[in-house]
Amino acid sequence: MSKFDSSALDSSSTCPTKRSSSQCPSLASSAKRAGASASSVGPPMKKAKSQAVACSDDANRSTQQQVNHFGDAPVDSPMIEDDNDNAMEASPSPVTFGRVVGSSGGGVTANLSRKKATPPQPAKKFVIKLHKAKPTLPINFEENTWATLKSAISSIFLKQPTPCDSEVLYQAVGDLCQHGMGGSLYQKIEKECEFYISSALQFLVGQSEDLVVSLSYVEKCWQDFCDQMLMIRGIALLLDRKYVKQAQDVKSLWDMGLQLFRKHLSLASEVEHKTVFGILKMIESERLGETVDRTLLSHLLKMFTALGIYPVSFEKPFLDRTSEFYAAEGVKYMQQADVADYLKHVEVRLQDEHDRCLVYLDSSTKKPLVATAERQLLERHISAILDKGFVMLMDGKRVEDLLRMYTMFSRVNAVEHLRQSLSQYIRKTGQSIVLDEEKDKDMVPYLLELKGNIDRIWEESFDKNEAFGNTIKDSFEYLINIRQNRPAELIAKFVDERLRAGNKGTSEEELEGTLDKVLVLFRFIQGKDVFEAFYKKDLAKRLLLGKSAYIDAEKSMITKLKTECGSQFTNKLEGMFKDIELSKEINESFKQSSHARTKLPSGIEMGVHVLTMGYWPTYPPMDVRLPHELNVYQDIFKEFYLSKYHGRRLMWQNSLGHCVLKAHFKCGKKELAVSLFQTVVLMLFNDAETLSYQDIKESSGIEDKELKRTLQSLACGKTINRVLKKIPEGRDVEDDDSFAVNDKFSAKLYRIKVNTIQMKETVEENTSTTERVFQDRQYQVDAAIVRIMKTRKVLSHTLLITELFQQLKFPIKPADLKKRVESLIDREYLERDKSNPQIYNYLA
Repeated sequence: MSKFDSSALDSSSTCPTKRSSSQCPSLASSAKRAGASASSVGPPMKKAKSQAVACSDDANRSTQQQVNHFGDAPVDSPMIEDDNDNAMEASPSPVTFGRVVGSSGGGVTANLSRKKATPPQPAKKFVIKLHKAKPTLPINFEENTWATLKSAISSIFLKQPTPCDSEVLYQAVGDLCQHGMGGSLYQKIEKECEFYISSALQFLVGQSEDLVVSLSYVEKCWQDFCDQMLMIRGIALLLDRKYVKQAQDVKSLWDMGLQLFRKHLSLASEVEHKTVFGILKMIESERLGETVDRTLLSHLLKMFTALGIYPVSFEKPFLDRTSEFYAAEGVKYMQQADVADYLKHVEVRLQDEHDRCLVYLDSSTKKPLVATAERQLLERHISAILDKGFVMLMDGKRVEDLLRMYTMFSRVNAVEHLRQSLSQYIRKTGQSIVLDEEKDKDMVPYLLELKGNIDRIWEESFDKNEAFGNTIKDSFEYLINIRQNRPAELIAKFVDERLRAGNKGTSEEELEGTLDKVLVLFRFIQGKDVFEAFYKKDLAKRLLLGKSAYIDAEKSMITKLKTECGSQFTNKLEGMFKDIELSKEINESFKQSSHARTKLPSGIEMGVHVLTMGYWPTYPPMDVRLPHELNVYQDIFKEFYLSKYHGRRLMWQNSLGHCVLKAHFKCGKKELAVSLFQTVVLMLFNDAETLSYQDIKESSGIEDKELKRTLQSLACGKTINRVLKKIPEGRDVEDDDSFAVNDKFSAKLYRIKVNTIQMKETVEENTSTTERVFQDRQYQVDAAIVRIMKTRKVLSHTLLITELFQQLKFPIKPADLKKRVESLIDREYLERDKSNPQIYNYLA
């Protein structure tokens, strides 16, 4: 066989032969594959010796190990015999890049250029031979093995050392299972366990009269049983794995032990009943404040759970005893404690029961246990709790206690009862002042305070419950409208008081907060047109007399009302502000005009507010004989205004005028801020020392009622501020009284504000305002009826009334609506249908 030369080596490294099955094959993976590889090299091509010949048994074994490693059938099987002791040779490996790799079985690496290649050896043959005879078990194998296991089980139950090692016992169980004796072994173990378990439980009968000692014996018996069954299960683990899993309706050794314990515990009924009674007694003692062994209770109740008798044997009597206990306690505490303390006690009790479920009771007991306690402590006493303490807690603003009540009631789905009580409280409490006419002055502040308290309780105690929020709204709406129109009027006056100048100590921010609160009450008013009428009347006085505390606050209030009711509601109010601004411009223009520079009398300054009649309240005209100087001033201004604005008509409202008079008293010079009527009366005393009532009446031209109020403000006020003195003295002005300048006038201030009684609201003024509101409502009703009928053409009386209630924004009675329909029929806007008088036809 020729050797490789260098050129051949180079050639193979750069150009592999085409006959090769792969360029770089791996090592041989089996004996058969090695033979095939060796024979695949064709005879036309001489092959170099690529590996050393195996020459020893070690090499043979190494080669076999290599073959087995790559996945072929192992050679160490007891059922395979080798016919030949010679070692099997590994197949030669193809060479790549001129280097030969020998097999890993101990062979020597070949010299590619010097040594000859060994011809391939035939493949090794394996022969499989079967044993002719089956193996047999030793005589009495099962009996002897069971005797060993029985001795070990007895030792376990008797708490003695086992005679054999656990590994030996474990193997013994495995041998029995392997030879199909698992079923017999299972029955024998069951019988043996039953004997000892029965004996242990019978031993507990009549042991001790002391409940705690008796319970400790039961616990010890259970703990011993658990430990013993765990040891037996550890020894017979293969029985569970090989027999129990494959057999049907066969319990594991642990479940079998539990079943036996449960069976014999029921047979020893005295032990079971005594255990349950003892546990119940210990829990009751704990509820009464005594200290008990919670660990003992936990172990015993876990025993009941593991045995599967917890719901029937313990839970049912436990819940019955719990119900009886809390039923008696609930009645007792409701009679002795107030509602706040009772709710605290209930809260503690419920938390205690929750803790018991965490510590020793089964988790499945938590829901029925807490429900039982809630039913006896809360649900049975809902009405009594509300009747006895709700009003007290609300009056005392006890937010924390009310929160506890809400939380407790939520647990028993009794929140609806609480909501109804809240509604009754608001209505009953509010009616006590809304319906009391003597408390009208304090109505709005009281309602604001009540609303603030209720809102705070709603937020902090009632969790901002939506249903409670709606109840609060409904209740306050009922209160605000229980007296028709009057609350709306009082709310408007309250706003007037807050916006009027003279509220000392009130910042603009505080005023803004007050307006926001008032706006909440305003939302509840059904007759908002009443509020608008009185608010407009008061706003007019503030603007004309310069009484507004903050103009920004006035405009802010208008903006709030506009947001609530729309621009139509505030259109006239905004027009009043425009008139005031426009009047300032007109006065400036008048002062710079030729009329003012050439014709005005000296020593007098006068400002005029030009008002649009549609924006401002309607004022009854009052005649008065003004001083000559004022008459001249009015005529000059009228001439100027009409020359600038053609086609307009001016009508002087003397009741709204006010003046500042300079007066000379013995105490010195003073300035008096008075109304126009007071000015007319005081200027009469420039020409006379004393004047009778009749003289003043004839000279001033003021009507009786207004004149008496004017004289009363000048002569019957505070002594120090009386500009006139009445003869004779008294609080009322009579027709035969006389008046003179008060020589003893001694006010220290330079500028004195004389109270204007005539500007205070009178009953007649309120009545006229209300009547105007009703008149406006009639116009709105008429317009709504015509609008609806014009659209529908034909409509029944019932549907017409329904449509009107939907469109009208103020409360009105059906009888009043019917009157307006009759009025429209008389005016031939509508007619009754000839065939059915309940149907109306629209007349175009």
